[in-house]
Amino acid sequence: MNEYVNIAKAKAIEQENKKRLLKINPQLNDESGIYILTREDENGFRFAYIGQAMHILSRLASHMVGYKQHIDLSLRKHKLYSESNPYGWKVEHMNVPLDQLDEQEKYYIRFYAENGYQLRNVSLGGQGENRSSGSIGDRKQPKTYLEGIQQGKKSLAKELSSIAEKHLTIAVKPEKQGNKVSERQRDKFMELISVENYEETSQISASPLIPSPPSTKCTVRTRPFPAPRRI
Repeated sequence: MNEYVNIAKAKAIEQENKKRLLKINPQLNDESGIYILTREDENGFRFAYIGQAMHILSRLASHMVGYKQHIDLSLRKHKLYSESNPYGWKVEHMNVPLDQLDEQEKYYIRFYAENGYQLRNVSLGGQGENRSSGSIGDRKQPKTYLEGIQQGKKSLAKELSSIAEKHLTIAVKPEKQGNKVSERQRDKFMELISVENYEETSQISASPLIPSPPSTKCTVRTRPFPAPRRI
């Protein structure tokens, strides 16, 4: 009896998640194809996840209740896009025949990587023997204790710098103007919130299959959906 209740509950949750997905993209369906999740955070950083599925809508619904993948956890944390949740995940898709899924998934992973998105994919795309060699996203070398501390400082500096830029004016107090000690303390504070001071000294080489995102701003076309590559 309990097993039946659990199954019924899981099915109800799945149907509710499908309704949520269809609300933000009514064109979604349960046919085979490529799905693309994108979001932009409050600092303008853009993220993407590209996947393939035999049944797109069902696969997306499973991500919303999953725990295994980074994208599952991110969907739980940031949820789907809406007017009240502008930093949530947007959903696009393209129906593709089963025999073209691997090739198209690889193509779109590369497309978004080359256009400045931080990918939440683990691999470079493909399944089984068609899976591309190399890895991205979650498969990074574990950080040492000191590297972890450095990363924590960098994250804090990034957040403080963003707050200061948007809401604060950092200056020496009027009564301390011309005071060398006060000016040095101001300069020290600015250094502490400068992200560049916490860049890791060791650089991880990028995969030759996916160029590093450009350092300058670029125009990324997400609507209309990029045309599929002919194969």
